[in-house]
Amino acid sequence: MSIRIGPYQLDSQVLLAPMAGTSDKPFRMLCKSQGAALTTSEMIVIQAHLLNTHKSKNRLNFEGESSPISIQIAGSEADELAHSAQKAVEFGADIVDINMGCPAKKVCNKAAGSALMQDEALVKDILESVVSAVDVPVTLKMRTGWSTRHKNAPSIAQIAEQAGIQMLSVHGRTKEDKYTGEAEYDTIKRVVEQVSIPVIANGDITNAKKAKNVLEQTGAAGVMVGRATQGNPWIIHEIDHFLKTGRHAKEIPLSSKKTTILKHIEQIYQFYGDFLGLRLARKHIFWYATHLDKKHMQPFWQSINKITDQKQQFKKLEDYLNQL
Repeated sequence: MSIRIGPYQLDSQVLLAPMAGTSDKPFRMLCKSQGAALTTSEMIVIQAHLLNTHKSKNRLNFEGESSPISIQIAGSEADELAHSAQKAVEFGADIVDINMGCPAKKVCNKAAGSALMQDEALVKDILESVVSAVDVPVTLKMRTGWSTRHKNAPSIAQIAEQAGIQMLSVHGRTKEDKYTGEAEYDTIKRVVEQVSIPVIANGDITNAKKAKNVLEQTGAAGVMVGRATQGNPWIIHEIDHFLKTGRHAKEIPLSSKKTTILKHIEQIYQFYGDFLGLRLARKHIFWYATHLDKKHMQPFWQSINKITDQKQQFKKLEDYLNQL
């Protein structure tokens, strides 16, 4: 099944989920190289007083990334989000994604993210305002509902389609669930049945077989992979290959994985500079070590976590990978 978002025809059914603190530029480019059809930026609130912060500058840097560029915006008011959408286009967005999926307290306390799903009239107002504010396709990321008793994603999906939203991504949990328990796909199936725009299934997609099962179970047009890519960006290639051929991809050689890891860490250093680069590289090193060598990674992690010099950090990682 092919996925079309406005003028963009995606060449794969596998998308990278927007994840705060993970889906930055170096990681997006890595996941695209593994076959992700679309990678969406970390959620950003585009307001004048925040634009000069390092965080905003980094999050709004798309230089060298291949099209389509998808930028995720967050907020709680229609005017604010319409303005953010226009700014996102100025920063290079080919697609604007609206966040109604984040369950984080600091986002939901501002009545943004998945908290918006409580107020369907406000949702309608926001979606219509954003769609009419820009000339690029607008997509929506949401959850199955506000709480287990209020799974209103199917009705929001209808509102979204009528407002001109061109793709929906649905995480198979409610706001109340956060990331606990297992994702449920029945509500995603109901969303698919309500609309004619592409629906992307998200939540607990941890391997190629699961991805295929979720597509069959829900009828979704594609899958969105999030936390399973942390330390294992190769999962995108594995899923993409399996969905296209029906066969499992060949095991990626350890030597190839080591090269990818070192290149990714170097790109983090280049993008963020010495001080921030070293600190942000730590979580990726932790994830990679957990993926490759869960049994023996603890002493390595304890020693590399204390290092405050970038060259030393890289050398220690290189030595660790070489002895695997």
